[in-house]
Amino acid sequence: MPTSTENRGPAWLAAAALLATLTGCSKAVVLNPAGDVAAQSGDLVVTATLLMLIIIVPVILLTLLFAWKYRQSNTEAEYDPEWHHSTALELVIWSVPLIIIIALGALTWISTHKLDPYRPLDRISETKPLPADVKPLEVQVVALDWKWLFMYPEQGIASVNEVAVPVDRPVRFKLTASSTMSAFYAPDFAGMIYAMPGMQTELNGVINKEGVFKGLNSHYSGAGFSGMSFKLHGLSNEGFDAWVQKAKDANNALNRDKYLELVKPSERHPVTLFSSVQEGLYDRVLNMCVEEGKMCMHHMMAIDAAGGAAYMKKAGLNLPQDVCSVENADQVVALLDQRAEAQQ
Repeated sequence: MPTSTENRGPAWLAAAALLATLTGCSKAVVLNPAGDVAAQSGDLVVTATLLMLIIIVPVILLTLLFAWKYRQSNTEAEYDPEWHHSTALELVIWSVPLIIIIALGALTWISTHKLDPYRPLDRISETKPLPADVKPLEVQVVALDWKWLFMYPEQGIASVNEVAVPVDRPVRFKLTASSTMSAFYAPDFAGMIYAMPGMQTELNGVINKEGVFKGLNSHYSGAGFSGMSFKLHGLSNEGFDAWVQKAKDANNALNRDKYLELVKPSERHPVTLFSSVQEGLYDRVLNMCVEEGKMCMHHMMAIDAAGGAAYMKKAGLNLPQDVCSVENADQVVALLDQRAEAQQ
């Protein structure tokens, strides 16, 4: 007897979807990251989900049970239209969610402080304590339109759209932006944090496995947003030293002029290595004064803290009220430097 294949299509589609879901979960970066901080964040997601399922699963099962038990064809089901209260049921309905909320609140409070992006690491991984003499690798990050600039003050090098870190060494990212707010996110490393112009944020983390991992801007920032990604290389100490040497051999210096060219908007910028970085460049980017003659934000704030225009007049600089030229800025900066030296 011939069999009908009419309903096989949906069945195969459902089976394929289930297989894809199970396969995808095994490769989900958030739940299977290469770094300890990201792993703790993933564990928090799993724990919070399981706690919430304590309510969700019984509610779904009871909904299906009630729909089946009190179906129209079930004449044996008891129906009491006058029923309105059960003390035992009220206790269950209110106490169980309350306990779960308290547990979630305590878990969130502890984890929020433990996984604070500004908090230095207290361990390398679950099985590796933090050595007492270890020094975090500092990487200065600038979000540009639409690319990422990484500067290594200790090594004196820089790179665009590529960052390398040694395995099992704490890393401290210091982040700012040139013009548009962006969100720095490397799922295998740690959580997401914003990079904003004129401000500095910080992200501490570690990579525990060698490999090449993806990083991206997870906050829309304009036309080139989709291509604003970078590669994060987890390397052995020898591999990291080789990568640093490769950058030093690039014979490509990052100075003010080069930065001002780099800061111009461009999409899908190729990976670029710089053999040296002009001293103080990151601080000038942070204080928005890379251009020659432009007063830095920290100088402006120092003037305001000292009394503003009244302080400048008292110091002997009678500046115009409406226009401040490059020469004025140089005078003001020199005066502030003298004042700082006198206070030391």
